[in-house]
Amino acid sequence: MSSIHQSGTFKLGERTVKRLGYGAMQLAGPGVFGPPKDREEALRVLREAVAAGVDHIDTSDFYGPHVTNQLIREALHPYPDDLVIVTKVGARRGEDASWLPAFSPEALTQAVHDNLRNLRVDALDVVNLRLMFDVHRPAEGSIEAPLTVLAELQRQGLIRHIGLSNVTAAQVKEGQRICEIVCVQNHYNLAHRADDTLIDDLAREGIAYVPFFPLGGFTPLQSATLSDVAARLDTTPMQVALAWLLRRAPNILLIPGTSSVAHLRENLAAAALDLPADALSELASIAESAI
Repeated sequence: MSSIHQSGTFKLGERTVKRLGYGAMQLAGPGVFGPPKDREEALRVLREAVAAGVDHIDTSDFYGPHVTNQLIREALHPYPDDLVIVTKVGARRGEDASWLPAFSPEALTQAVHDNLRNLRVDALDVVNLRLMFDVHRPAEGSIEAPLTVLAELQRQGLIRHIGLSNVTAAQVKEGQRICEIVCVQNHYNLAHRADDTLIDDLAREGIAYVPFFPLGGFTPLQSATLSDVAARLDTTPMQVALAWLLRRAPNILLIPGTSSVAHLRENLAAAALDLPADALSELASIAESAI
């Protein structure tokens, strides 16, 4: 039986979800572009995740593009009543697989309709506005124009809730003056902890924080300390890294991604991992020594 219920729960909009979810990005081809290497395995991963109790899946129609949403639809539609699918808009893919901004009203509106069509839903549970002032990290700049477009689509009933991705604390505050923000999705993990203050501020407001690349993303976390702690606890470094995030703050929702059923099961097992005080102390030093 899955231990995912041990991750706890948190509010995401008007829904309560388990804190350990699944990110679908890795189901697309290399570089998140094109079809998966193994389509049947990709479908199995999605079905296994939901069967194990996952009720929060993160995706985007620019993964592939269109690939992950079409896989989600094929594997899971009609969707379980308790499943929350979170998508994002604000980028598009170039023919060379590059990541390009797509902030115009026309581009954002088209992206919402693409997500609706490929997921085969009448309304999107949560849409994150993915900022692209800098592709790789948050950078300041006004988000009023693109967020106003999403707020209008929300008023039209096409979007239930709105979140932000790749944002600064100032942009979160700007966004909250335009519409309710139910989640923030930024780069954060055991070694990359620039958002420590933001996480705590959001927790006080009851807003979910969703770290992308919780295991390092395209460059997996590497740390002798992490490996030592994992060996002592007879588990894997990645399970330790996920368990640490669950302990970090109650508003953190995890979306580790994988294209392997075996790896999915390892990730979900992290919900049951208890980290003793000495391990937590050692793990804190990883961020202090990270470049």
